[in-house]
Amino acid sequence: MTDKMLKFVKIGQQTPPKRDVSNRKDDFKEIYDDFIKQKAQEQSSRCSQCGVPFCQVHCPLSNNIPDWLKLTAEGRLKEAYELSQSTNNMPEVCGRICPQDRLCEGNCVIEQSGHGTVTIGSVEKYITDNAWEKGWVKPIEVKYEKDQSVGIIGAGPAGLAAAEQLRKNGYKITVYDRYDRAGGLLIYGIPNFKLEKHVVERRTKLLKDGGIEFVQNFEVGKDATLDQLRKKHDAILIATGVYKAREINLLGNDLENIFPAMDFLTASNKKGLGDKVDLFDKGILNAEGKDVVVIGGGDTAMDCVRTAVRQKAKSVKCLYRRDRENMPGSAREVANAEEEGIEFVWLTSPKEFKGTNKIEKLIVDQIQLGEPDDSGRRKPQVKEGSEFEIKADMVIKALGFDPEDLPHLFDSKALQVTKWGTLKTNFDTMETNLNGVFAAGDIVRGASLVVWAIKDGRDAAFSIKNYLENNELKKTKVA
Repeated sequence: MTDKMLKFVKIGQQTPPKRDVSNRKDDFKEIYDDFIKQKAQEQSSRCSQCGVPFCQVHCPLSNNIPDWLKLTAEGRLKEAYELSQSTNNMPEVCGRICPQDRLCEGNCVIEQSGHGTVTIGSVEKYITDNAWEKGWVKPIEVKYEKDQSVGIIGAGPAGLAAAEQLRKNGYKITVYDRYDRAGGLLIYGIPNFKLEKHVVERRTKLLKDGGIEFVQNFEVGKDATLDQLRKKHDAILIATGVYKAREINLLGNDLENIFPAMDFLTASNKKGLGDKVDLFDKGILNAEGKDVVVIGGGDTAMDCVRTAVRQKAKSVKCLYRRDRENMPGSAREVANAEEEGIEFVWLTSPKEFKGTNKIEKLIVDQIQLGEPDDSGRRKPQVKEGSEFEIKADMVIKALGFDPEDLPHLFDSKALQVTKWGTLKTNFDTMETNLNGVFAAGDIVRGASLVVWAIKDGRDAAFSIKNYLENNELKKTKVA
């Protein structure tokens, strides 16, 4: 092992090169170039193969990171891919968009010792993209299809992960989704410069080629009730995510050109996919030539500010009520945004939107941080008499997401929800109060990371499999 690994003392940390800022600001292509094989092997060889792999411990999927880094360092790329995909249904997605600085890489032992983390995400992306190029990624082959079906509501990461796992076990799978393409936030929420859409589309095509049926433009509660789907399938998984934008109720909130983040990002992503988007084409959901202000400090806010730059905004500011150290978003994304010319206005909170018909400016309070709140972060407090103005032609609210109006959305009054509006489930089985109806992802845990959604989808698939097997066993005993 020492011939191939433990080279972190001799070899420095290196990430794939970023495209030059002046070039990348002009398009929506991914900003990181790919590793070449030699560099992927070299960077993998920096892994210390520590006895307690904290990278794996802090990965929601418990990916076998040290093992596939060792295989990569040895040039055994097919084995590295097979090991990577054994615990992750979308390693090429996670390699691109996971906040590795908060998860695996942020807890790397050699990072803690001052040698610079192993660039885990970049290697994960490389070995999976290489596997696609080599033709190693194959559709599911079901030898014996079972006479039981599962209906999955939502084609985002949780739903897709569960669909794949259940299909591998031979079940008939139908995925229902309200949008015209599968992928959920991976398609319409995350910009191309972080995740190009062909990456998602080839994954969903693979699932279709494996016999999973997708029913698009289908709204549960409108095109069919939840009860109707329960009669059609032997089990149901609800994996719709959370899409309702959190509001900031200020004076002037009804002015024009104030938008939720998802409206802005969806319009941009649809244009990138070649769709006709009237509100974009008319200049309404288009930042070109405008002074744009984004309110929020998470990854969605970073997606918005960086999208606005690429749409040729006149200026882009990000208002956040805490300081840089207390931002919830990825530090890497903040750094990318700063490189691209976004101005961060730290410790500020909007007080009022002002304008005649359209937004013209914001009245903003300065903030000071007090004692830690329940989240452990210092609580923002308004400085008296500190208000000032910021000019704005367009305001984007990126304050997070809440569940939609459940259970009414599904026309199922019996479906229980928590006080936060998320679905109430059994923690062990992920089953709701309705027999045979399970739930996974953000619709249970609240707005979270893609990697957690994949984890939840895999866990739900395991529970659904147990449920269906127990039902078959009961039928056999009765017979």
